[in-house]
Amino acid sequence: MSHPASVQTGDRSAHVAAAEGALLRADELVAGYFPGVNILDGTDLHCREGELVGIIGPNGAGKSTLLKALFGLVKIRSGTVRLRGEDITGLRADQLVRQGVGFVPQTNNVFPSLTIEENLQMGAYQSPARFKERFEAVTDLFPALGARRAQRAGSLSGGERQMVAMGRALMMDPSVLLLDEPSAGLSPVMQDEVFLRTRQINRAGVSVVMVEQNARRCLQICDRAYVLDQGRNAYTGTGRELASDPKVTELYLGTLAKV
Repeated sequence: MSHPASVQTGDRSAHVAAAEGALLRADELVAGYFPGVNILDGTDLHCREGELVGIIGPNGAGKSTLLKALFGLVKIRSGTVRLRGEDITGLRADQLVRQGVGFVPQTNNVFPSLTIEENLQMGAYQSPARFKERFEAVTDLFPALGARRAQRAGSLSGGERQMVAMGRALMMDPSVLLLDEPSAGLSPVMQDEVFLRTRQINRAGVSVVMVEQNARRCLQICDRAYVLDQGRNAYTGTGRELASDPKVTELYLGTLAKV
């Protein structure tokens, strides 16, 4: 039995209606790295308070570019990004952090020569007076970071570095956290840990938008998800709807599930 609740490309009216009152909202984003070459070609997205939203799709679909555009790291040529209804299109990353948007890049996401504690201090550089309070909150979520606070980040495993990067992004107490392929390159055990921690962060009250190549696992933990293809929304729906949609399975999950 098919699940028609998954919405296909072109149904912008559904997006506009569903996005009303969203915490974070992107409308018809067109963006790219080089003049005349668009990676995003009219992409829509919204995330509500307390939601965990996944973004899946084939390589080159524009998933990471979408997160970078939301975080001011890729020039948006047209379209808008709004946070709590306020236009934040094209703001610098430091301005977005101040407004409550956190971002964890896929690579080069820790300072290897600094200790875990110093990495977390860097996360709170805009509000150093809150460091102690936020350090306690973050190490409640990631107890190992507190226990190993004096260890240099460069000596950590890939999965442990990912925890440091996520912890650092939480130091400014963001309302929404953008995660770019947090499980990439990790062992299966550490992938499980990352997904567990992501859900834990979300349940602690932080809205999450997560790009993931491990599509099936992403759909298992997210509330809603988008399938991007060639810079546009191909499908959207709840994680369960997309995971059981025959067309999504045929076109995307067969190739993405084991990546």
